[in-house]
Amino acid sequence: MDAIKVGLLGLGTVGGGTATVLLRNAEEIQARVGRAIHIVHAAGLGIHAQTILDPATCKLTEDAFEVVNDPDVEIVVELIGGYTLAKELVLKAIENGKHVVTANKALIATHGPEIMKAATAQGVSVCYEAAVAGGVPIIKAMREGLAANRIRWVAGIINGTGNFILSEMRSKGREFADVLKEAQELGYAEADPTFDVEGIDAAHKLTILASLAFGIELQFDKTYTEGISRITPEDVSYAEELGYRIKHLGITRKTDKGIELRVHPTLIPEKRLIANVDGVMNAVLVQGDAVGPTLYYGAGAGAEPTASAVIADIIDTVRTIDAPLHHKVPLLGFQNDAMRDTPVLSIDDVESAYYLRMEAEDHPGVLAAVSAVFAENNISIEAVLQKEPAAGEVRVNLIMLTQKCIESNINLAIQAIEKLDSIHREVVRIRMEHLD
Repeated sequence: MDAIKVGLLGLGTVGGGTATVLLRNAEEIQARVGRAIHIVHAAGLGIHAQTILDPATCKLTEDAFEVVNDPDVEIVVELIGGYTLAKELVLKAIENGKHVVTANKALIATHGPEIMKAATAQGVSVCYEAAVAGGVPIIKAMREGLAANRIRWVAGIINGTGNFILSEMRSKGREFADVLKEAQELGYAEADPTFDVEGIDAAHKLTILASLAFGIELQFDKTYTEGISRITPEDVSYAEELGYRIKHLGITRKTDKGIELRVHPTLIPEKRLIANVDGVMNAVLVQGDAVGPTLYYGAGAGAEPTASAVIADIIDTVRTIDAPLHHKVPLLGFQNDAMRDTPVLSIDDVESAYYLRMEAEDHPGVLAAVSAVFAENNISIEAVLQKEPAAGEVRVNLIMLTQKCIESNINLAIQAIEKLDSIHREVVRIRMEHLD
């Protein structure tokens, strides 16, 4: 059979890794697919100075539109990232009848509906395994391996930078700013780390996972997002003392009221496997009604781990390249006419348990006053930890764990507690999930 011709957009970290692995493992890949896969056209800045691809067999250009308009190219692999240019290129490739593989989670999360609609109209595939958790095959698992299940919930550590920071804070008692600086020096975090530490990157990924899990449209704008920049070593230490660890989780859950879609720091019991995922690794826990809990773990970034997922998508596309679209796995796991309009809940309507830390005066009656506020707002207390005051201090850290309650109720309680004369500064609030 004739070789499949691929056009590659971007030869940065992931693009270079993709080219390297495709060339290195060409024989193995052809044995699995039954056809050779050749990169015949590639675009990137300064591409003529690179040596990964052979100019004798692959056209090299700095104009990405040359690649998507090349009539010989059958599959376009978009690895340049970002929103605007990537969207234009992908839509043009689809218009030209080409299949698309992308690692661009921001593109899929924000412009996915338009891209999927265009692909369906043209009868081409859009694959995006590398958009979530790097080399971890979570997209394929949810679209295919778990297709028999009603997914109950998904919880994931889906940003390696944030996980590295929290792991270092726990294991070494370091400050957030100190670890962030090291993460930037190691190349884990960008010079502007906002997307990573404020949860935007994780929210892009969670948006995709929620759509795959529950058959809802991609709705990034409805994802509640909270970062880790306010987490302190003392909160990490107190959580550990209470038998929990703090992780920056993306959580989506189907309830009777609607879909929860949220990214935030979360206390989870230390005995859970996902609580022991450290460093820059990613992990996604999926709860299905038939299979129960399944955990997917691996490298969430890096040249070759991400290339592994990109090439897996290329292989899947090649295997069914001549099949009509209705014979392929649906782009978002559900048939277009079966997508649901289940509402996404506001964070105020989400039910969770909570860790609360407050700076209180060390005298009788303070705990009773705080407990009375909880009772007035229908909140039950699960545990209390009161630290001894330092020498000469008259204030103590009071830590309380609540049972599950509605977020709007805990908001009212926190507002009332902060008005008490015996409580100083803002109350620190971190959500808790037992994942059972």
